[in-house]
Amino acid sequence: MNKLDAHTRLVRKDLEILGIGQPTWVSPRDGIFDVVIVGGGQSGLAAAFGLIRERVSNILVIDENPAGQEGPWGTYARMITLRTPKDLLSIDFGIPSLTFRAWWSAQHGEDSWHAIGKIPRADWMRYLHWYREVLDLPVENCTRLERIEPTGKGVHHLHVIGPSGARRITARKVVLATGIQGGGEWHTPKMVSDALPKSRYAHTSEVIDFEGLQGKRIAILGGGASAFDNAQHALGLGAGSVDVFIRRPEIPKVNPIRFMEKSGFVPRFSTLSDAEKYKVMSSFLRRNQPPTNDTFQRAASYPGFRLHKGTGWDSVRETPIGAEVTTPRGKFTFDFIILSTGLLTDVCLRPELAELEPRIARWGDRFAAPGDDQNDLLDRHPYLGAGFEFTPRAPDDAPMVHGVFAFNYSALLSLGLSASALTGLPYALPRLVRGVADQLFLDDKADWMSAYLSYSEQEFVSEWLPQPGATVETT
Repeated sequence: MNKLDAHTRLVRKDLEILGIGQPTWVSPRDGIFDVVIVGGGQSGLAAAFGLIRERVSNILVIDENPAGQEGPWGTYARMITLRTPKDLLSIDFGIPSLTFRAWWSAQHGEDSWHAIGKIPRADWMRYLHWYREVLDLPVENCTRLERIEPTGKGVHHLHVIGPSGARRITARKVVLATGIQGGGEWHTPKMVSDALPKSRYAHTSEVIDFEGLQGKRIAILGGGASAFDNAQHALGLGAGSVDVFIRRPEIPKVNPIRFMEKSGFVPRFSTLSDAEKYKVMSSFLRRNQPPTNDTFQRAASYPGFRLHKGTGWDSVRETPIGAEVTTPRGKFTFDFIILSTGLLTDVCLRPELAELEPRIARWGDRFAAPGDDQNDLLDRHPYLGAGFEFTPRAPDDAPMVHGVFAFNYSALLSLGLSASALTGLPYALPRLVRGVADQLFLDDKADWMSAYLSYSEQEFVSEWLPQPGATVETT
């Protein structure tokens, strides 16, 4: 038995001691899942385990990717290590043996844990594979959600395409654990998409054939963390040159996430008023997230790296020798363009929500931001309830949106760094699980109350037989 096998046995013993895996309390309904979780990455896996801990076990997790490619870590995430501090807890629910640290130390020793600076990205993905296996989570891969059909009668029909073709899954609750892009879409400027064929550009969120770009001239538009992740990755695989263009006069230096981690902002963001939430996140979006020092230094160490600060793009056009970019500082020609241009959050951009989105309340429906704080991007965020549930735009919409939870980046304004940030998951997961379980209970409240009031199972069944000569008094 290897060291990890021994540790896996320890985890399963801990789960047994904690009583995790006991029978569900939810009344079964033939052919209907209590919860379907869309997305089998870290958030979806942890949400599934959280529900099982609450004895909600009639669940299914679906993910459109093959096993091992869920989430960004094995696909478009191109950093060497995670950006978050290694000591932050995430999806372990307070079970020490289930933490990444315990998993790492079981294989490499405690001294090795103290020696590493940050968690290697590839090892984080391996940890997630093990997490799914040791917890025996019900995940169905290669299954893509096409649309949610609301019924207004306590269930939703999920139309999916999987290994066996198209089918319909019915669920009482739907959790959209769909990551950063799950509340909208990655942003591709029309200036680029209208001017160039797709063979000339890609977003950082896409699969990119970096080996095919060996020796090529690459431009990256954007100065966020992913821009430098991709720059060092491309140069490390033999790109001839990489030019990074940012509009700002300087690279962002302050990371507001670090303040949120050290203060009460992450766990208690939900206690702020709407006006305070809006002000915090308006500032957050303006600041942007800087690259990590090690990623920037790794990119800058290559002779082919060039940084253009304060240099936005005016236009792009295709020429016989590549993509010509016009800037206030001159024209440049490149073989390929990589876009690190962020994302747009808006449920109307999600095809699977086409029948729901007109009924979903946005922040712009509920809160009028004052003056300089007003931000159209924030106004498009869904206005979520305390448990990540969509809320209705109008009272008549309530039955249709009831039971759908947005456990993705679109929760940023309502609930802060939560569903798509390792920093926030320890606080967000219990909130989500409680919200889903509470809804399941309250939906059946009348039945539970009736069953309780008529409950008559006798627990005390002993009978005292008096000894000879004893006196038994009755009233």
